[in-house]
Amino acid sequence: MSKTIKTPSFNSCENCTCRIDNAFGKLNNAEVELINTHKICRHYHKGEQIFREGTRAIGLFCISNGKVKIYKTGDEGRDQIVRLAGRGDIIGYRAVVSNEPYFASAMALEDTTVCMVPLADFNQFMTENADFVRAIIQKLSQDLRHAEERLLRLAQKSVRERMADTLLLLMDTYGTHGADCLLNIELSREDIAAMVGTATETAIRLISDFRAEGILVTHAKKIGIRNEKALRAIAG
Repeated sequence: MSKTIKTPSFNSCENCTCRIDNAFGKLNNAEVELINTHKICRHYHKGEQIFREGTRAIGLFCISNGKVKIYKTGDEGRDQIVRLAGRGDIIGYRAVVSNEPYFASAMALEDTTVCMVPLADFNQFMTENADFVRAIIQKLSQDLRHAEERLLRLAQKSVRERMADTLLLLMDTYGTHGADCLLNIELSREDIAAMVGTATETAIRLISDFRAEGILVTHAKKIGIRNEKALRAIAG
């Protein structure tokens, strides 16, 4: 169950470094103080829902720490991961911009702290702060480009190529650690399949194939990149 954090100094927007590289870094001191007063910060455990697809948008969310998956659920109940988000990322903002329900759901992939900025504050910034508006437009454009690139990969690459591409994306985004170059993010095989756009059984088989070829190493759910060069060759 999510827990509301009531430690103002720990969650002070003035001292928050993760906002520097997102749209909230464009706010002036008075605006920062406004969201510092009105925001709601919550801690979510792994697997907890942050917001759900189709529900009314009440604000946008800034990830203070942790990792989150953004996903849509198909007619057959199968989830499709749209993107992954981490510290400093803003999520749920497209619904707020368009004044529509949330387009997708968000779930914590690990223990995660998220601050929710109310809709009224966001609308005020969009009305009064041109730099903030430009930053939001830039973010929308980047997300659209990533979506187009994903569609292109799904249309033109084989499942094996998409699996290699996905593993490289996780490595490039989150990095690795240890002698086995284990990814700094732990995803279920179902989540990996949802990112690749294939069945879970196919994802498991491909990971097994890569492991047999000496490209990957696995420890339970953890995956290590043993041969990055070979993986990039497969991804094309």
